[in-house]
Amino acid sequence: MSFDRSIKIAPSILSADFANFGAEIRAIEDQGADWVHIDVMDNHFVPNLTFGPQAVKAFRPHVKTFMDVHLMISPVDASIEAYVDAGADMITAHVEAEWHIHRTMQAIKATGKMAGVSLNPATPLESVEYLLDDVDMVLLMTVNPGYGGQKFIQSGVEKTRRLREMIGDRPVHIQVDGGVTPETAPAVVEAGADVLVAGSAVFKGGSVDAPEVYGANMKALREAAEKAQTAG
Repeated sequence: MSFDRSIKIAPSILSADFANFGAEIRAIEDQGADWVHIDVMDNHFVPNLTFGPQAVKAFRPHVKTFMDVHLMISPVDASIEAYVDAGADMITAHVEAEWHIHRTMQAIKATGKMAGVSLNPATPLESVEYLLDDVDMVLLMTVNPGYGGQKFIQSGVEKTRRLREMIGDRPVHIQVDGGVTPETAPAVVEAGADVLVAGSAVFKGGSVDAPEVYGANMKALREAAEKAQTAG
């Protein structure tokens, strides 16, 4: 995948209809999703339990764009191969989840997949400063991970701005995840984010029988973000 900083909308299927994932994935892609974001939670690193490798593998045939797998699990290293085999295009691991996160990034990259590193809201940027030459993306959480539908943490805006300065001209995406809406997205995009994860903001009011609602929600999010990116 070639690198560019155009806005990418990555709906989190954590907010989709759990009984109809295949149709939900097809619906969001048909309506303009750029990536499909899959939140893997282990009821250990975070207080929730979601998808394992077999579920991700089942999603894969339905994803025609880009499968973005966010591992909110600890430990991570032993599970990398399973999510590679499941078909992830990018695997993101939390800096807080492993003692040797640089080794984790190397292990992901060695499989030929893209590697992302994620930080919780209170984790300082310095924790990834020496990883920026070895990753494809940094994911900044703007809620505490574990549940959808939480309120955006405002300190994430300045954190995004500082991260963008740290990245410089490296080909590294900045993804923001948590409370992203047409109201909160412009600030993080102006600060330097280019990949927006949104769950409730995409899926609210829609269904596989009314997918045009997903399209309208994503259009509103994209327009607000692109306006901010152009202004910035």
